[in-house]
Amino acid sequence: MKDVDNEILQALSARKSVRVYTEEPVTDAERDAILQAAFQAPTAGNQQLYTILNITDPALKARMADLCDHQPFIAKAPLVLVFLADCRRWLRAYHAAGIADARTPGAGDLLLALADTCIAAQNAVVAAESLGIGSCYIGDVIENAEQMREALHLPKYVVPACMLVFGRPTDQQKARPKPARFEKDAVVCENTYRDRTDAELRADFTARAAANGQQNYDFDTAIKAFCNRKYESDFSKEMTRSAEVYLEDFK
Repeated sequence: MKDVDNEILQALSARKSVRVYTEEPVTDAERDAILQAAFQAPTAGNQQLYTILNITDPALKARMADLCDHQPFIAKAPLVLVFLADCRRWLRAYHAAGIADARTPGAGDLLLALADTCIAAQNAVVAAESLGIGSCYIGDVIENAEQMREALHLPKYVVPACMLVFGRPTDQQKARPKPARFEKDAVVCENTYRDRTDAELRADFTARAAANGQQNYDFDTAIKAFCNRKYESDFSKEMTRSAEVYLEDFK
């Protein structure tokens, strides 16, 4: 059977995170096109349960770079957008319409808003890629809840879902290979969830490592190192603490 392929599929396969940019700016027209693409994303009930912050203040960019695990490339990026899961806009609309006893948002509302927000963010990523503009997701925006709330003036029921930084990739970034992903069988289950066996997990991770050029990959050593570096890291624990701070509003 002939493989299915087109320009969009090729672009999705080629897209990779870009953290080093040329000095060429992202134009106002390009920024607006990226934002319009975000607005066209699928959204629950056409609610658009998100707010997007366009960070233009250099001092605030620098503050965001510091709060997001001290990553200076954020401050240098030509375009920085923070995507907020917004459970507040519709609540205020209900109140404005005279529904004084409208229930406060709960965990389900937040999960729905987070999905809306991340879908919109990915539309922005794809749009930027089509314009030759690279991007990088910054998950660390979830950390440091108290300082982040202060820096971005976030009220109750508004939660940072992700941050995206954009810019034109340097030649080195263009040439850098994209990391290989897991094979389909490692990720896709038919109908119901099934745990991969220990042997399958070893095979899954070893195959991905080989595709990334790691020929002498040792599963036990690599997984233990990753656990220590990422899962058990201070920043990962801080992210969990901060997420719990935001979740307090939705209980």
